[in-house]
Amino acid sequence: MAQPVTGRIPRSIDETAAMLEAHDYLAGTALATVLFLALRMKRPLFLEGEAGVGKTEIAKVLARSLDRPLIRLQCYEGLDIASAVYEWNYPAQMLEIRLSEAVGMVDRQRIESDIFSERFLIRRPVLQAISSSAGRAPVFLIDELDRTDEAFEAFLLEVLSDYQVTIPELGTIRANEPPIVIITTNRTREIHDALKRRCLYHWVDYPQAAQELEIIRRKVPGCSETLSREIVAYVQKLRTIDLFKNPGVAETIDWATALTELDTLALDPETLADTLGTLLKYQDDIARIEGAEGRKLLSQVKAELAAPG
Repeated sequence: MAQPVTGRIPRSIDETAAMLEAHDYLAGTALATVLFLALRMKRPLFLEGEAGVGKTEIAKVLARSLDRPLIRLQCYEGLDIASAVYEWNYPAQMLEIRLSEAVGMVDRQRIESDIFSERFLIRRPVLQAISSSAGRAPVFLIDELDRTDEAFEAFLLEVLSDYQVTIPELGTIRANEPPIVIITTNRTREIHDALKRRCLYHWVDYPQAAQELEIIRRKVPGCSETLSREIVAYVQKLRTIDLFKNPGVAETIDWATALTELDTLALDPETLADTLGTLLKYQDDIARIEGAEGRKLLSQVKAELAAPG
């Protein structure tokens, strides 16, 4: 596999996969391919998938690998331009007006020009992302876009079209170099096709057992091989039943870490019941798994791992 070069956009799919793997992110060929293309084509990458599968981590690893700043816009219901793009420092502006009046300045036009200048502008994530110097474009993570409303989505569509923001008092601010944009969504609602068309798309799924086992080996090196295999096999089985929220990779890592801290060598029903809170986050799921169904799954895991071949 090609060796990654820190700070440089990868020149091949293999180099892209190696870049991610160097930071312990194991990407399949499809993800490495779409990420490589997004970087080379300078297009936003739209990542969709269940919560906890590692979508956000891709942006973090990318920022570290390319030695770029990471700017994160955490989306939520009611997100507006003042929180996402920019706002004026009103207390500082009022103080400046009072000081101007105190020294006898009466030129209203000059006062207005002073208070609506760069030094009173508070740059929020969107404006920060398009204000960087050439050659140092940041990785701009727009996280959980599905939590916002359609009005903000429409505004974001305009930003991603031209990488510019218009501030009435200052004019239009354009990016010297477009940021590397990663958009994530947990698919709690559908994102409009107009925004998706401007992006390259990839569905991030739960990892296969072999890949998840390798993640545990890298992220929790103190976890024994026997325990690691049992953890991964058990989590993989949990994802096949009808839970309110399946455990993601982050929860698998947390569970492996917790069991290692407890000096656990192998899973047993008591330890399973006592530590389910690190793996499952809803009481209905915990109540279901800490009973007979959870013990049955554990017996199946033990039998399958003990079987020859």
